[in-house]
Amino acid sequence: MKNLAAISAASALLGLAAVATPAAADHHGKKADKEKCYGVAKAGQNDCAAGPGTSCAGTSKIDYQGNAWKYVEAGKCVKMGGSLKPKEGNKKPVPQA
Repeated sequence: MKNLAAISAASALLGLAAVATPAAADHHGKKADKEKCYGVAKAGQNDCAAGPGTSCAGTSKIDYQGNAWKYVEAGKCVKMGGSLKPKEGNKKPVPQA
C-alpha cells in the first residue's frame, strides 16, 4: 500500500512538472527564439555557467571565452562568428557575411 501511494505521488508530481513548464520557454525562462552562442560574450557578460572557473551569469573571466555562452537571437550566432557548441580558446569572433 505504501509503495502504491509513493508511485501515485511521484506520477502526480511528474504530471504537474509537465504542465508547469511552458513549451515556448526553456528552463531559464528564455524564449525559444533564442540560442546559446559560445565565444561571443565579453568578460563578465555571459549568461549562466561558462565551464570550469565560472559558476553562472556574469562570471566569465576573459572576453570571448570559448566555453562561455550568451543568449542571442536564433540563427544569428554563427553569423556573429560564435559557435553553437563550446569551443577552445578565446579568439575574437569573426562575423560571417
